[in-house]
Amino acid sequence: MQRGSFQWMKTLNKSMILNKIRTCGPISRAQIAKETNLTPPTVGSIVKELIEQGIVKESSLGTSQGGRKPTMLVINNTGFYVIGVDAGPRTMKFGLADLSGKLIDERMIPIDKKITGSQFVDTLIKGVKELLSTHSSLTEKIIGIGVAMHGVVRVKEGISLFAPNLNLHNVAIKQELEKAFDYEVKVENDARAMALGESWFGNSEGVKSMLALNIGSGIGAGLIIDGKLYHGEYDIAGEIGHMTLDINGELCTCGNQGCLQTVASGPAIEKKAKQLLIQGKGTILAELADADPSQITGKLVHQAAVQGDQGSRQILADTGYYIGIGLTNLIHVINPSKIVIGGGVSNAGSYILDAVKRTIADRALTTEAKQTEISISSLQENATVLGAVALMLTELFDPLSIRAKA
Repeated sequence: MQRGSFQWMKTLNKSMILNKIRTCGPISRAQIAKETNLTPPTVGSIVKELIEQGIVKESSLGTSQGGRKPTMLVINNTGFYVIGVDAGPRTMKFGLADLSGKLIDERMIPIDKKITGSQFVDTLIKGVKELLSTHSSLTEKIIGIGVAMHGVVRVKEGISLFAPNLNLHNVAIKQELEKAFDYEVKVENDARAMALGESWFGNSEGVKSMLALNIGSGIGAGLIIDGKLYHGEYDIAGEIGHMTLDINGELCTCGNQGCLQTVASGPAIEKKAKQLLIQGKGTILAELADADPSQITGKLVHQAAVQGDQGSRQILADTGYYIGIGLTNLIHVINPSKIVIGGGVSNAGSYILDAVKRTIADRALTTEAKQTEISISSLQENATVLGAVALMLTELFDPLSIRAKA
């Protein structure tokens, strides 16, 4: 769908009606008018346009309230699609999803640590082109591209200001992708995008305040307050990975010392596991890695823990302890009703989660704070790419996002 067509769909009344159908469908035209305070003729006219556009369709007949049975409306989830990109520091994951968040195709492209800004953009363009080439019949049904980018993002302009793990600065992602493709492009920090994905497609729909923690090569967080993604004054809200835990600690990729991600990220886990092997410990881990520290990955550490390797279990428990400290700090500051942990490190499940919960129970100030709901993301490895998809759906379905920009 060309950018002009997408803009046509983003009027306030259309978004109100679309969101009502999305959240309450099947629903009748009369019920939409009643619940949105729009006049029946306005609803009828807009619904007619949306059906013609292909984003809404009629389904079954509803229950009669004394007259004819009303025709019910639902979102035509396969009428349009979104390309989502999880632009992490090690790989780029590209996904093509329908309006319900169902991924119909995905692919991965590795990233060189020494990649330049222009090479990074070229990789983005390459991945999108591959999806479009494979699904050429859907080209006109794609409403846009969402990019979840690690590091600091200037959201309005779609610029990656600083990606510390790749040492990239001022990469104009939105501008370059919109130059290459005639689609609307939205760019967001990966952890905030993940929070949006959890809110839309995970087990957190309707939760008033939620913190989503993305733990992989780095650590970031996204915060939903009153159903809205919180950015902060300068778009750096959620950079929990760079919360200082030890002023004399290890040097972080951001240039500071003792950041949380130096002790609790994927690379931190790998570093501790390599030291374990060098010290001649971790028998099971050594066998899995063929006694070669260079073969160590976070996945291998988890595998060793499952098989009973005590050193690996301790590494994961220590990781959960540090994450718990960071989350306790955030609970004391923002007091979310729910915390969801995602990213590659979350695959360790209870080996990390149990330590997180114990640490919060030991350190939180009040009984209620100690009982903050904490869970592993149900979206697992797709949380961030679906968050990138949700960036475009929020634009389309959320009337408040339209009103805020009016």
